[in-house]
Amino acid sequence: MVNNQDEKVLDETSEDSGTDPRVYEIGFHLDPELPSEEVKKAYQEIRKFIEEMGTIVAEGEPQKIQLAYTISRQNTDGRRDFDSAYFAWIVYEATPLNHDEVITSADVDKRIVRFIDLLTTKDSARHSVEMHEISMKTPERVEETEAAAGAELDAAIENAAV
Repeated sequence: MVNNQDEKVLDETSEDSGTDPRVYEIGFHLDPELPSEEVKKAYQEIRKFIEEMGTIVAEGEPQKIQLAYTISRQNTDGRRDFDSAYFAWIVYEATPLNHDEVITSADVDKRIVRFIDLLTTKDSARHSVEMHEISMKTPERVEETEAAAGAELDAAIENAAV
């Protein structure tokens, strides 16, 4: 049985007046066939628009990445498949009404292949930036060669045998 007070609390927290600022994150893939100058220009235009709608908290500039799966997109020219893209993200604080404008703008921008929109916090955004900086400073682990792995396996088998 649900208590009426619980329902009222849920209704109040889910109610959105459109005036209280919230923190959002938009992550987006830009077309990999764009020249690098155009990628920078597209990112700056998106960033500028978001800055007009609210306050930027954190950001990650575009970096070309290999996608985990192929993204297919249908447009007036036909179907296009994407195996890579320039990925960027921006965390910003804005009112829900301004947030809607950002999402509408991203939806109509033909340079954006796909985007995701999240509700987040300033602390989470700052933590993401810190973790990214740490990962950039940490050297990549070099995979062992097959010979070295085989030698370790042989040694383990010898020690395991009676």
